[in-house]
Amino acid sequence: MNPTLMDHAATVQLASTSSSPMRQILFAAVFALVLSLVGTPVLIRILARHGYGQMIRDDGPKTHHSKRGTPTMGGIAFILATLVAYAMTKLLVGTAPTASGLLVLFLMTGMGLVGFLDDYIKIVKQRSLGLRAKAKMAGQLIVGVLFAIGALNFADSAGVHPASTKLSFVTDFGWSLGPVLFALWAIFMILAMSNGVNLTDGLDGLATGASVMVFGAYVFIGIWEYGQTCGSAASAGPLCYQVRDPLDLAVVGAALMGACFGFLWWNTSPAKIFMGDTGSLALGGALAGLAICSHTEMLLAILGGLFVLITLSVIIQVGSFRMTGKRVFKMAPLQHHFELKGWSEVLIVVRFWIIQGLCVAVGLGLFYAGWVTAT
Repeated sequence: MNPTLMDHAATVQLASTSSSPMRQILFAAVFALVLSLVGTPVLIRILARHGYGQMIRDDGPKTHHSKRGTPTMGGIAFILATLVAYAMTKLLVGTAPTASGLLVLFLMTGMGLVGFLDDYIKIVKQRSLGLRAKAKMAGQLIVGVLFAIGALNFADSAGVHPASTKLSFVTDFGWSLGPVLFALWAIFMILAMSNGVNLTDGLDGLATGASVMVFGAYVFIGIWEYGQTCGSAASAGPLCYQVRDPLDLAVVGAALMGACFGFLWWNTSPAKIFMGDTGSLALGGALAGLAICSHTEMLLAILGGLFVLITLSVIIQVGSFRMTGKRVFKMAPLQHHFELKGWSEVLIVVRFWIIQGLCVAVGLGLFYAGWVTAT
């Protein structure tokens, strides 16, 4: 064969191989976006036909009473869109699912199922509170424990597991926690983040838009870790990442980002559908799963800074009232405080999105700085 043709064929094959990772990410994002964008209005009609509308707390802001009856459990739309988009991407590209990707999807779906039961009970019993606190916690614990056990198994050919027993910021550091302490730490992260997103989901589009930004950050992190994987010829920098399946974590992040984008079209003010606990617990679980499997556990507190801030507002409010009998905010979570101060819902959402965008920018800056300054 002509050497020139051989060189050309090799170049084409190399280009095809190098573009495959980006194709997977692009396919996952586009498929999930389209499925969510088209599937959400179908879900709206189904929920409305059965009368599955949102219950509104009587002690909440009065402006929310007009939202009573808006279809809820919208998380079903982007959960299914994410799962189908991931499967379609794998079939189209011809690559097998990975342990890390499947574990994150399991965590998302399992937490979503707990939220679905909570939402369904609210609707059937026509009350603003669904599952009892102990039952809801038990469901989250079961899903979290199963994820933690799975994350410490399924090693690849190099012996790398989806999760590490060490703590991590931009990469692993410190001593090993051991399997038991790691499981407790993972469960804490899952509960904290899922309930943080749940508390943030109080205004139209707020939690959805904020989640899009954090999932976008994890797409970048997954791509970067894939390019700097330990033992890879591409890793020429001062730091490499001992992470299993970083590319597939980016694919899952892209699917979640696209699915949330499509849902946001219908969830933004005035919302045609709410994600409910089905969606908020699923998103929080997915974020925690991505952080654990990408070894950026503590970095998630910065990347998801808005969720942390809103959770802290509730802790401060409850703690202050129990200790002093006084409230720090007019109402918690924090977004409702500004509502009672007279801010419009759209104004609060946009400004909180700006805060979340800054948190993502700072988080990614720290992630990159950790790579640059490594010795």
